[in-house]
Amino acid sequence: MTQFYGKTKICYGPYALETLESFPASHAFVVTDPFMVKSGFADQAVSHLKRKGIGFSIFSGVEPDPTLQAVVEATGHFLRSKADMILALGGGSAIDMAKAISYFGHKAARDRKAMLVAIPTTSGTGSEVTSIAVITDKVNAVKIPLNDELLIPDAAILDARFTRTVPPHVTASTGMDVLTHAVEAYTSRHSNVFTAIYAERAIRNVFTYLHRAYKQGDDMVARDNMLIGSCMAGLAFTNSGLGITHSMAHSLGGQFHIPHGLANAVLLPIVIDFNSFDAGVKYREIAEMAGLPAATVEEGTRNLVAAVRDLNASLGIPARVRELKVDEGEYRRNLDAMATNALEDICTQSNPRMPSHDDIVSLFERVW
Repeated sequence: MTQFYGKTKICYGPYALETLESFPASHAFVVTDPFMVKSGFADQAVSHLKRKGIGFSIFSGVEPDPTLQAVVEATGHFLRSKADMILALGGGSAIDMAKAISYFGHKAARDRKAMLVAIPTTSGTGSEVTSIAVITDKVNAVKIPLNDELLIPDAAILDARFTRTVPPHVTASTGMDVLTHAVEAYTSRHSNVFTAIYAERAIRNVFTYLHRAYKQGDDMVARDNMLIGSCMAGLAFTNSGLGITHSMAHSLGGQFHIPHGLANAVLLPIVIDFNSFDAGVKYREIAEMAGLPAATVEEGTRNLVAAVRDLNASLGIPARVRELKVDEGEYRRNLDAMATNALEDICTQSNPRMPSHDDIVSLFERVW
């Protein structure tokens, strides 16, 4: 049986933030980072809670790549607040932290389940609609993807005004995360007609609008379409699964603290080439979506790889890991461990071609 599951109420467009006033909550536990507080963005959300008379507590200790230890600490604060809404405001790290707090908080207090609302401030992870949260295990230097329907937010508020001031390099890496989500969802061995629709729209949005958003942050048409594309890619991959670009990026990022979208961007062209025998027909279709010559499977795949590399270059993203300030000796010493972690990653299960340990090592060597 094939199925598609969509739980999240998606609110977007002008005045979407006002939706906060319609949720049945008495106390909100706001999960965000120091920048959101300092910039005043947190105040924009909190003002709507105040208008409705909803009490709130703010946890602003979110850092990039939230750790297991940080999740445990924040969950304790949440349980003591007795909040009936968890409000995530920020990028993928803040939303993943809020989802993990919701999950473990529910497990610890089985008598209640707080409503989970996500407001993404970057166009990248699609975490506002997915069943996945990525937490970093610092002890073992690996990123752990959690996957459970309890992690799917109840509501997502897409307000592109929050993304307007995102710096170009972050716009670039998070935007390539959107493309990787969409490409891997479209080619996943668990893809279906519904996931393909969302993935296709996300792919078209990235190739049309990412460079515009990168060059001109105030281009709100580009910002809005990138935010919608990110959400659509999230809807696709939470139902279809991803692939080894993500498995390898989780392993590489966990070991060397490379931003997730940046790791995906560097790895994606090499993984497309690796999967070309099994997913070539779909890569040709993706090339056609991007307006590339694709008279044959081989031409389409070749041009797609070149287009991803060209897009990376136009966004200032390096082509190789060696350009990311990673020590070569340490990199090579960790090849086996990174390959093992990538093989065990849940995303590998839906890759169109099943890799061996040696395959993953070889790909890590090629991308160096």
